[in-house]
Amino acid sequence: MELPLQITFRKMPASPAIEANIRKKAVGLERFSEHIMACRVIVESPHRHHHQGKLYHVRVDLTVPGGELVVSRDPAEHHAYEDVYVAIRDAFDAAIRQLEDYVRRQRQQTKLHETPVHGRIARIVPAEDHGFIETPDGREVYFHRNSVLDDGFDRLQLGEEVRFAEEPGDKGPQASTVRAVGKHHPVG
Repeated sequence: MELPLQITFRKMPASPAIEANIRKKAVGLERFSEHIMACRVIVESPHRHHHQGKLYHVRVDLTVPGGELVVSRDPAEHHAYEDVYVAIRDAFDAAIRQLEDYVRRQRQQTKLHETPVHGRIARIVPAEDHGFIETPDGREVYFHRNSVLDDGFDRLQLGEEVRFAEEPGDKGPQASTVRAVGKHHPVG
């Protein structure tokens, strides 16, 4: 987290044991996302009923890039919240679910905005089943026959435009899912 964890106790005395429990759970959130900027936790004991003990209210606010995730566990929802540790556990479990949903949405948005890299066939070595693509910035990217979609390796021509996914290889960048671009080759 970029900012230190903030823990607030309302209508109840601060407790080192409860604070330690919250700190442990907050650190555990970082397993689900490394992009948590801040975490604020409020523990409150607002109600005192004749037939029941105190019912605890726990709120977890997470600041993440592009928004805020808020979890609030209200005592009216569940009588088990007479135990502050149960209320804290449930609040952090809900925060984890929201964080996982947030991470999935972020990954989906990233996938939607990624465009395949393009370049032109610079060299083909048919006897060795590979070739090289020249990117617009002048780099050469290796590709193997098996990386060319639709068994199109033998149809590739020098200077032909292709789209591809780039990944690190043993000897430098290499292309996978190479697809020819042209009037007979639809871009996918």
